[in-house]
Amino acid sequence: MGDLVERLRAGLPAGAVAVDADVTASYARDMAGFCPAGDPAVLVFPETVEQVQFVLRTASELRVPVVPQGARTGLSGGANAVDGCVLLSLTRMDRILSIDPVDRIAVVQPGVVNAELSRAAEALGMAYPPDPSSWESCTIGGNIGTGAGGLCCVKYGTTSEYVLGLDVVLADGRLLRTGRRTAKGVAGYDLTRLLVGSEGTLGVVVEAVLALRPAPGPQLVLAAEFDSVDAAGQAVCEVMAAGHAPSLMELMDATTVRAVNEMAQMGLPESTRALLLVAFDGPDRRERLAEVGALCTAAGATEVVPAEDRAESELLLQARRLALPALERTGTTMIDDVAVPRTALAAMLNGVAEIAERHRLTIGVVAHAGDGNTHPVVIFDARDEDQTARARASFDEIMALGLELGGTVTGEHGVGLLKREWLARELGPVGLELQRQIKAAFDPLGILNPGKVV
Repeated sequence: MGDLVERLRAGLPAGAVAVDADVTASYARDMAGFCPAGDPAVLVFPETVEQVQFVLRTASELRVPVVPQGARTGLSGGANAVDGCVLLSLTRMDRILSIDPVDRIAVVQPGVVNAELSRAAEALGMAYPPDPSSWESCTIGGNIGTGAGGLCCVKYGTTSEYVLGLDVVLADGRLLRTGRRTAKGVAGYDLTRLLVGSEGTLGVVVEAVLALRPAPGPQLVLAAEFDSVDAAGQAVCEVMAAGHAPSLMELMDATTVRAVNEMAQMGLPESTRALLLVAFDGPDRRERLAEVGALCTAAGATEVVPAEDRAESELLLQARRLALPALERTGTTMIDDVAVPRTALAAMLNGVAEIAERHRLTIGVVAHAGDGNTHPVVIFDARDEDQTARARASFDEIMALGLELGGTVTGEHGVGLLKREWLARELGPVGLELQRQIKAAFDPLGILNPGKVV
């Protein structure tokens, strides 16, 4: 690898190339469990498109694998190193190039942090809606790579719906421009949507044109407590069937509610088997909230608490924001990501509870109930081999359950290393073969993030 490092140092600025084993090891993985990470040869921090092109040309000539990385907040192993690879960190390409309130677009580099873009857009009366839980640290490039979602997806959709165009460096160093900056455009195959969610296996995003929306008003939140998951699931179905478009609709199971209570002393009743949070941000938000409250009561809610103002709304949302930190206090966590039809939401949560009992594990579930995206959180002691094995087995059973219920193995976290086998089961042999052919067309040498996705 001496020639590789020498060439990279010769073509990149001082401080852009790191080979110290401790440094490269610290960048070798994302936040996923159960995913191996290899030993990288070198870590590079390009600052321009031309520098990314140089890295890819060099890697292509030397047949060296390249693993693109953002903030490494992912949960699927998609940013994990492979042996002998170039780790290509895009965090220094972090400029918001422009925000246009007339055309309602932002042009950004991949290392821009989601929250920074959101705040910059808000200052101009606009909004960039995708809001992953890690929005204060995750980058737009990583969001694009995984097709990230968030709490607002029920009304505003996922990252893929906001990416209008991309500048992408291909494996051989060529620059590809896809998509548009116009409100409409249907010229040719939609390569932009193909690249969103490709996890760095088809190319390296170096610039993105993103759609913005007018900033919504403040939201009001309602909390509804249920004594059964089935009643909560029925309430979700009734709200959606009635034509409501909440800006947020989150569900927490009894395990999660208990963990939040223990951590923050929020005073939620011990009898609560499911907590549903619903929010609206339109001008008629109070009326909508009252209508949803009535639907929840009819579905069997034991208590319905609507917020009167923004401060009360934030207080109610605190329980949801504390869900993952509260569960993480109890042991090693393995955060899953399975989306099912809304009508199957209760069946999914009940099935996860059965899996937890069978494997003698604690599994809490938080869900973006409005779009059926569940996050079962398996809790175990990573020092205990038996518990670790049971945790892995439970993960596989949760994947299988999601597919049996007509769902998908990932709603927003991506495939990476963690779910390659399960992606193959979901796609079937014909779908998998076509995806591999697409990969070969973009990356014939197979150097871009090898071993991930397909």
